[in-house]
Amino acid sequence: MNLSEAMSEGLMVTGTGLIIVFSVLVILMLVMMAMKKIFYKEPKKTVVKEAPKAEAPVPEPVAAEPEPQEDPNLIAVIAAAVAAAMDTPVGNLKIKSYRRVDGNAPAWNKAGLRDVIDSRF
Repeated sequence: MNLSEAMSEGLMVTGTGLIIVFSVLVILMLVMMAMKKIFYKEPKKTVVKEAPKAEAPVPEPVAAEPEPQEDPNLIAVIAAAVAAAMDTPVGNLKIKSYRRVDGNAPAWNKAGLRDVIDSRF
């Protein structure tokens, strides 16, 4: 078998493989389209009547952000998460205060924080 015969046979195998792969993809696409037609039900659209337009209200001055209310469920969840991370019972923890941490830190900052936290436990 010389080089030209080997190349032509390789191209035939490659072409056959491509045809098989793309034909299977087309069959899968058709099956999924058929399943959508069979199983998907369009939600009924309700006609919403427009309310008569009223005059735009005068915006009231916005006060500073109010202090967040203490949510006992949130405190319980935080206590449970901290207890699970520290492997201690929840009764041994005393949460004095909590605050939301700003999530806009760069990725390298988050990675460094994660390394510090992981090295302590």
